[in-house]
Amino acid sequence: MNGTTGTSPLVVVGDTLLDRDLVGTAERLAPDAPVPVLDDCSEHVRPGGAALAACLAARAGRAVTLVTALGTDPASLRVRGLLEAVMTVVALPLDGELPEKTRVLAGGRPMVRLDRGTGRAAAATDTARRAVSRAAALLVADYARGTADALRDELASRARRATLVWDPHPRGGPPVPGARLVTPTGAEARRFLGHDTEGGAELRATARMAEELVVRWRAAGVAVTLGPRGALLSNGDSPLLVPAAARYDGDACGAGDCFAATAAGLLGDGALPAEAVQGAVAAATRYVAEGGPRTAVREDVPEAPADAGDERDDGVRLARRVRAAGGTVVAAGGCFDLLHAGHVSMLQQARGIGDCLIVCLNSDASVRRRKGPGRPINPLADRIRVLRALQCVDAVVAFDEDTPENLVARLRPHVWVKGGDYSVEQMPEAAQLASWGGQAVLLPYVDGRSSTLLATRAAAARRPS
Repeated sequence: MNGTTGTSPLVVVGDTLLDRDLVGTAERLAPDAPVPVLDDCSEHVRPGGAALAACLAARAGRAVTLVTALGTDPASLRVRGLLEAVMTVVALPLDGELPEKTRVLAGGRPMVRLDRGTGRAAAATDTARRAVSRAAALLVADYARGTADALRDELASRARRATLVWDPHPRGGPPVPGARLVTPTGAEARRFLGHDTEGGAELRATARMAEELVVRWRAAGVAVTLGPRGALLSNGDSPLLVPAAARYDGDACGAGDCFAATAAGLLGDGALPAEAVQGAVAAATRYVAEGGPRTAVREDVPEAPADAGDERDDGVRLARRVRAAGGTVVAAGGCFDLLHAGHVSMLQQARGIGDCLIVCLNSDASVRRRKGPGRPINPLADRIRVLRALQCVDAVVAFDEDTPENLVARLRPHVWVKGGDYSVEQMPEAAQLASWGGQAVLLPYVDGRSSTLLATRAAAARRPS
C-alpha cells in the first residue's frame, strides 16, 4: 500500500491451507535414479490461502478477523498458532484434515509440489454469521474448500450494505451479486468464461472478458490481475489498465492474495476502485520484490518494537530488506510541495535505476525555513499521500532538519537522486554516499516546471485585472 498503514478493520472469509516450502540446492543427481538431490534443505511453514491474505492485511497494520475452517489435526493446530498472535480467528468446523501444500524449491525455483489433505468446511456457526453480518469491509478468498459456500447467504446479504471484495477460484462458486470488486487472474477469467484467447490480442480479450464478467457476476467492478504487467479494471464500460512500476523475477506465490487484501483494505478505507487497484498493484509488486512468501509471514512472531508505527522505520526496514536480497536501494529528496510533471518524471527515472525508491521529504518546518513564509502550500500529510499514490514510489519518509543527511545515514542507499538546478558539488549527501560506496546523481526535471513557478502563476491568476 505504498507504505501506508491501514485504518479500517477487515473481515477475511475463506479457506485456510498450510503452506510448506522445502528450500535447498540441487547440483547433483541421485545415484539410484536420475532425479535431483536437494542439499542443505530447510523448511519454511506459513499459513496459506485465505489465511495468507489475512496475514498480509494484518502485516499492513489492519485489525483483521479471519473466518475459516480449522480442525484439531496437526496442520490446523500449527496454522492456528501462527494466526492467533496477529488476528482474531473465528473457526468453522472442518470435515477432514486441513489441506497442506508443499513446494520443493532449488535455487529459488519450484521443482515439484505435493498436496495432501481434503478437509472442507462442515457448516457455518452463529459466531461466523455475526462476524460477517457486522463487517464494514469483507474479503472473500475462495479456495473452493467450502467456507464461502457455508456463509453464502450471509455474504450475499452483507454485499448490499458493506464493501465486499471476492477473490475467486475456478473450482469454487461464483461471487455473490453486488461485490464491489472481483479479482480473478487472467487465466482464471478465461476458464470462468471458457475463453482461450492469448497472444497479441490478449489485452483486448482481457478487457472483453472483464466486461462480460461484470455482467455475469453482477459486480460493480472486475480487476483481472496480469502478473508482472499489473491489472485491468473494468466496471462494464471503459477498462483501466494499471501497469506495475517494475518487474521482478522473484517468487510470486501469494501475490494475488496480497493484491486482493490490499484492494479490500483500501476500498474499506474509502478509496475509489481505481485508487484501490493502483495501491494493490504497487503492494503486490513490492511483495514480490521483497521475497514474496519467504518474507510474508514469520513462524516466530516477534513483539513489535516500541516505535513500530514510525514511518521512518518502515523506510529503513524496506531499504534493509532490499539490500539483503541483493537489490539496489534508491533514495530521492525534496520538498515536493506542488507535485508537477517534472517531479513525476524525475521520480519515475529514479525508480528505474534500482529495486526500490524511498522519498525523503522535508517536513513543513523544514520547507518553511528553506522556502520562506507561506510555504509549504500543501501540508506534510497531503504531500505524503500524493507521493505514496505514485506507483514508482515505494516509501515516503519525512525529516525535520534542513538537509536529510541523518536520514540518509539510516537508509544507506546505493543511489541518491536529486532533480532540478543542482550540481553534485552542491549536494551535502554526495560525500556521505561515497563513504559507503554509494553514488549521488542528478536527474533533469521537465523544463519550465517548478513548484515555485506554479505558485507564482496561481497567485497571479487570482489577482484582479
